[in-house]
Amino acid sequence: MMLQVEQLHQYYGSSHTLRGISLTLEKGQCLALLGRNGVGKTTLLKALMGVLPVTQGRVIFNGQDITRMAPHERARRGIAYVPQGREIFSRLTVEENLFMGMATKSGKNASVINPDVFELFPVLKEMLQRRGGDLSGGQQQQLAIARALLAEPQLIIFDEPTEGIQPSIIKDIERVIRLLRERGNMGILLCEQYFDFAHALADRFIVLSRGEVVATGTQDQMDSEDVKRHLAV
Repeated sequence: MMLQVEQLHQYYGSSHTLRGISLTLEKGQCLALLGRNGVGKTTLLKALMGVLPVTQGRVIFNGQDITRMAPHERARRGIAYVPQGREIFSRLTVEENLFMGMATKSGKNASVINPDVFELFPVLKEMLQRRGGDLSGGQQQQLAIARALLAEPQLIIFDEPTEGIQPSIIKDIERVIRLLRERGNMGILLCEQYFDFAHALADRFIVLSRGEVVATGTQDQMDSEDVKRHLAV
């Protein structure tokens, strides 16, 4: 098992934001994390990355307990994060942003951008010297994903990759995530509000409500009334 989360609890002050979250993810699988706004999805992702501390429970990655590891240590072990809002460096060029994704590497491996990212996102090759802040929202999202992939992760975590993105680029992002899953060399944790997008890509899913897992299953169970009830606004 690549990723195991065991009875994770997290607090913001006196607020109990994550309540006994457990999940598993195998290499080559895509696990969709679903739920309404404010139910703890981004909190869970930040806890998995080590950005937020957990109060109780364990995070196991490739058989190693990483619960207390710092974010940069998790990145070195092969976990990449594409955050909500993209968080690219707006004053750096596209090329400089891409090199930031290679910060965990050393020597020659840190000096050459893997051309595979330009096959996945051809538009970036045409914009290498443009500042990140001058790109459209969809282009910035492609840059954020490419930056994460340059770390050559074993696990990649997406937080709302379709948010505020035009439909044509959503299709491009879906194509890339599908290709990554089909390659079978990484696990994908996909937090997503756009149900059809998540349904098209996920092997399995979990639904959060008020910081708890309230439903889980395989792709063909995502259309159930119980799942839709938890996702309805």
